[in-house]
Amino acid sequence: MKISIIIPTLNEGKLLPNLLDQLTDKNLRDRFDFEIIISDGGSDDDTVEAALERVDKIIVHNEKGYQNIAKGRNAGAEVASSELLVFLNGDIIISDPIDFFNHVLAFAKSDFLAMTCSVVVNPEERILSDSIFLGFYNWYFHMLNVIGVGMGRGECHVIKKSVFQSAGGYNEVLAAGEDFDLFKRIRRKGKILFLENIHILESPRRYRKLGHFKILFRWLINSIAVIFWKRSISKEWEQIR
Repeated sequence: MKISIIIPTLNEGKLLPNLLDQLTDKNLRDRFDFEIIISDGGSDDDTVEAALERVDKIIVHNEKGYQNIAKGRNAGAEVASSELLVFLNGDIIISDPIDFFNHVLAFAKSDFLAMTCSVVVNPEERILSDSIFLGFYNWYFHMLNVIGVGMGRGECHVIKKSVFQSAGGYNEVLAAGEDFDLFKRIRRKGKILFLENIHILESPRRYRKLGHFKILFRWLINSIAVIFWKRSISKEWEQIR
């Protein structure tokens, strides 16, 4: 089965090559049939140049106004040619790509509507507070899916295209919480698979600049606003590069 990997980017020239190195590895491409789509929000660094010869499709936002990540993901999904959508952020790497894509293909044959997994800080940069913070949140997000609320961090969303389309894609009004909002809507239609032992490795740059408690507060107020008012408190999710 072919897979469409959609990566929304905005000034990710520094970290995006790490993910592209994994995805363009010959051994991985020989094993799995996938296309790589970059949906760029109008970067003014070398993000697009770094991806030009390494991906299958690039869409660049050239219109006036800011393109949030929800719009970027939706734009990528519009040009995807497969029935299986894998949304990855541009600042992550996959702990074990072969294992990850084997699970993606197994998910495609299952009755689950969407899939996500644990997100942890890259071991080379991880500190104890990262492990405690994300250890709790990975457990909490897993439980939200179990009890029927639905949750998956935007670092990794795997969604069947028919499900994505019937759910209406990401809510482009939301500057933050768009990942929670989509999985909340999908969970109403069926079950979500959360893989605790599959890890996406993220950069700690946001934790280092803002601190865990400030990020916790932002996650909390935006999730409450999404639930009760169908909007986010944050007007823009701050770039930290």
